[in-house]
Amino acid sequence: MKYIIQLLTFIILTAALPSCKKFLEVKPQDSIPDDLTIVDKASAQTALRGVYRALSADAYYGSSFPSIGYLQGDNIQWTGSQSIVQQFIDHKVKADNATVASVWSAIYATINRANYIIAKVPPLVDATLTDADRAQLTGEAYFIRALCYFDLARAWGGVQNVLTPTLSASDKTGISRSSLAATWAQVLADLTKAESLLILPTAQNPVRANKETSWALLARYYLYQKNWVQAESYASKVLANTGNYQLLKPYGSFFNPASAVATRESVFELSYSSTYTNSHRGQWQPPANGGTRQIAPNDALVAQLNNPLIGGNRNALIAKTSAGLWYGNLYYRSPATDPAYIIRIAELYLLRAEARANQDNISNALTDLNAVRDRAGLAGSAAATKDELLLAIENERKVEFAFEPHRWFDLVRTGRAAAVLGITDAGKYVLPVPAAELLTDKSLEQNPGY
Repeated sequence: MKYIIQLLTFIILTAALPSCKKFLEVKPQDSIPDDLTIVDKASAQTALRGVYRALSADAYYGSSFPSIGYLQGDNIQWTGSQSIVQQFIDHKVKADNATVASVWSAIYATINRANYIIAKVPPLVDATLTDADRAQLTGEAYFIRALCYFDLARAWGGVQNVLTPTLSASDKTGISRSSLAATWAQVLADLTKAESLLILPTAQNPVRANKETSWALLARYYLYQKNWVQAESYASKVLANTGNYQLLKPYGSFFNPASAVATRESVFELSYSSTYTNSHRGQWQPPANGGTRQIAPNDALVAQLNNPLIGGNRNALIAKTSAGLWYGNLYYRSPATDPAYIIRIAELYLLRAEARANQDNISNALTDLNAVRDRAGLAGSAAATKDELLLAIENERKVEFAFEPHRWFDLVRTGRAAAVLGITDAGKYVLPVPAAELLTDKSLEQNPGY
């Protein structure tokens, strides 16, 4: 059923949290009645943890959504036998694809949890809940809802914009899909609200949304809208805080050693623990390391990462088994406490470089591009024209974010999917609406071509 609603399955803390970096180290409690969920400051904080837990779930950023982003690009091969995964690589995704259905449901489940915060926290009466607390809790929910609709828009196009809590599975049946423009407008509205409510961080803590987190996603939003001036402006706001955010040297420093979590490289990441693990690891690591290696870098990417003129020290992303098989090593910890990286500071540099290049600000665009290249141990780019620079930025993003969900969406948003991947059918640039959703809600319309 749509959204797979289990009334606010919020996460209950069993002990005081010593640090925000252990924000998700909680145990789930399902089927909490609505009148018992958010009644005071403590339950509001618990409810917000539930929103972050939904965002980090296996079917969302814990594995499935990022896999959609990189499987459809040109960096990855699938070594397993499940045809539903190969569909993404072949760009022949079917409406009954189980991964598509699970991601759709997971995103809307996250939206629903955020909707509860947005609806219930502002009028909440609790003497211990300050105005600042109220604004921060609500602002984080608006930010997460904005991220959800951002992901829906770039993956499916216009979707159902659901802005109030769902009390039963049938509550939202009958809502038509919004246009793509309306869905993007909802992203901007939520981010604008989040920006107004969230506070500037007093210390670096990328596992919780703050005002700078909203600026970072606004920068990405404006890049997708080709509003180069605003994209540059918001990226610059974040990059100005060199105390909290910086490119770590060498490249592997933000994920290696295992203690490298919530580093200054991250603007926003999701944390995991030994009792709440990131399922990415098992698919990437080889059997010798307790994984299946069903997802692996393809030969072309391995060659690029091992080329000192392209990959530089980013070859830290890959390793080789004793049998000579290459595997991705971004997710390697045991137990699988690897973070899910949603926004890294490298993205803001390359984002601003692209925005500046599109404004013919070649010199400053090169400065941003070369900051990322320098961190990778590479010489400055030889790009001299706008077109050369844009291609150089595209290629840098391909390697820099090889195992993060950017490559496919980058090629679609820049109109380069046809030239690079040979995907000329624009209908394939978005996913099909899950078949099960169409069966249960006759108001939904399928994307063309599916």
